[in-house]
Amino acid sequence: MAPITNIYDLKALHQQRTPRMFYDYAESGSWSEQTFRDNVDDFARLRLRQKVAVDMTNRTTRMPMLGQEYAMPVSLAPIGMLGMQHPDGEILAAQAAEAFDVPFTLSTMSICSIEDVAENTTKPFWFQLYVMKDRDYINRLIDRAKAANCSALVLTYDLQILGQRHKDIKNGLSAPPRLTLPNIMNIASKPRWAYNMLNTKRRGFRNIIGHVKGVEDMTDLSAWTAEQFDPTLDWNDVAWIKERWGGPLILKGILDVDDAKKAVEVGADALIVSNHGGRQLDGAMSSIRMLPDIVDAVGDQIEVHMDGGIRSGQDVLKAISLGAKGTMIGRSFVHGLGAMGREGVKAALDVIHKELDITMALCGERDLNNMGRNNLLIPKDFRGEWE
Repeated sequence: MAPITNIYDLKALHQQRTPRMFYDYAESGSWSEQTFRDNVDDFARLRLRQKVAVDMTNRTTRMPMLGQEYAMPVSLAPIGMLGMQHPDGEILAAQAAEAFDVPFTLSTMSICSIEDVAENTTKPFWFQLYVMKDRDYINRLIDRAKAANCSALVLTYDLQILGQRHKDIKNGLSAPPRLTLPNIMNIASKPRWAYNMLNTKRRGFRNIIGHVKGVEDMTDLSAWTAEQFDPTLDWNDVAWIKERWGGPLILKGILDVDDAKKAVEVGADALIVSNHGGRQLDGAMSSIRMLPDIVDAVGDQIEVHMDGGIRSGQDVLKAISLGAKGTMIGRSFVHGLGAMGREGVKAALDVIHKELDITMALCGERDLNNMGRNNLLIPKDFRGEWE
């Protein structure tokens, strides 16, 4: 195998080795996928200011997020059904993140449970919460996250109603896979994935199945989840969850300055500028273009992170230079997981860290905490007025 030099090398292997429905689930957006594409393309509009004749020794990419210092300001985003990209995927990704010294975030809609991840790691991880109509279940889920010693709760606020994702509909996405003839034929072409999946007990949504009355298998789960995402979710729910949780609370899915101000008002500890990877409101602005306005509005009152479109260490550096205190990567580490399991996640983190470190040096900086907008060349229309 050729050396892994960038995230796109891992993406190619991911596509080769993972069933189509799960690869497409990761590598797609909603509707026309305009926002999905803009998330990546808008990073390319930002240019870096090169500096020379600067001492480049003793560099550091370490930065604090939520009061704890990490190897770099990158966390692994919550990904639903991660354990279908690679068997036991959540456990493997969490182990790779722990070894690298960056946070891992477990999704409510994970294949491996909170307890599975806690039993197979030694450091606290973050837990991402979807608010369901069944508040008793949410109370118990928060208690399980506390018992697992999760260090932060990531509350996703942009999935009250599911965006239409055409590839998922056409593929008949499900976990375990729906055994249609096209899916059977495609899985048969991925023998390594199929063999490993047969040899794990973790093939369902283990945070839910067996923890909700009447939900004992995948058939029950489909009917339950179809009715459970709560369209009435509002800002009052944040106060209830914050009090119930009692620890650091991060709001994910903020893409509007007024919403960012609300996040401050309700007492969140951090927010994530995010459009759900272009998987919800197609036609929304890219995360990186909204980041400067949100930083300017509330960055002195709350820790601002961002996700969406990060495919390199240079993208991380650009986000930090625009004022983000942290970033989340999703597809970048999923490509690594689907390609090579835990070693693939490590490879993705290695790639991003190396690109981040070298780019910082060539920008004339030795400490990532010192990066700012003065390190970028920003197009005049990047923050243009919209009516």
